[in-house]
Amino acid sequence: MRPAPASGAERPHEPRRQSDGENRLPPALAVVVAAALYTLLPDPIRLGPRLVVPAVEVVLLAALLITNPRRNTQETRTSRVVSLVLAAVVVGTNLVALGLLVADLVAGRAEQAGLLLLAGLQVWATSVIGFALVYWELDRGGPVARSRRARTDLPPADWRFSQDENDDAVTEVAMSASGRSGWMPVFVDYLYLSLTNSSAFSPTDTMPLSSRAKLLMGAQATGALLVTLVIVARAVGAIQ
Repeated sequence: MRPAPASGAERPHEPRRQSDGENRLPPALAVVVAAALYTLLPDPIRLGPRLVVPAVEVVLLAALLITNPRRNTQETRTSRVVSLVLAAVVVGTNLVALGLLVADLVAGRAEQAGLLLLAGLQVWATSVIGFALVYWELDRGGPVARSRRARTDLPPADWRFSQDENDDAVTEVAMSASGRSGWMPVFVDYLYLSLTNSSAFSPTDTMPLSSRAKLLMGAQATGALLVTLVIVARAVGAIQ
């Protein structure tokens, strides 16, 4: 005799919606865009020669694409480390660029306001992509774990999305809730989280749960605030 169907309280144990693995294309394109943005930065705020950092990012991305060319369906300890290193390289080198840009401003070496505005925008956009990659890689064990494991086998969540608390909403809203549909966040969800955090300097519809999530979002918001209040303000002042 088969067991009775799972009740509403047991629905979090249902298979994930993206059980075939998350599409690899969106995060791969994001890395390519981040590498291109870094390549176009002015010489004084880049770390080393123009193509060194983008080349490292592309090599790491290529290694990940060999493991999962189309969808994130398998993971080894090496591929996990490589994916985390790639996200760290994007974020770390961009933070260095932000520091160099602020240092140029303080020292009065930034003379062309137009280039300064463009560089600030590039740093801000790269920050959105870089932190989105970090969030995507860390939350609930990473993209492979989120798509392949049962909820009971996942590490504690770092972020709570709207879908994670919509089970008791009206029917058409509750249909997409995590507990009913098996919904799990994908890269676009983390990209939106990163974008709103950089724009509002605080959480919007997605709340950080763990200490590392709060620290990461705080670091990103601080960097975005520097770009907005220091770099852009200085550039606008130079135009006038």
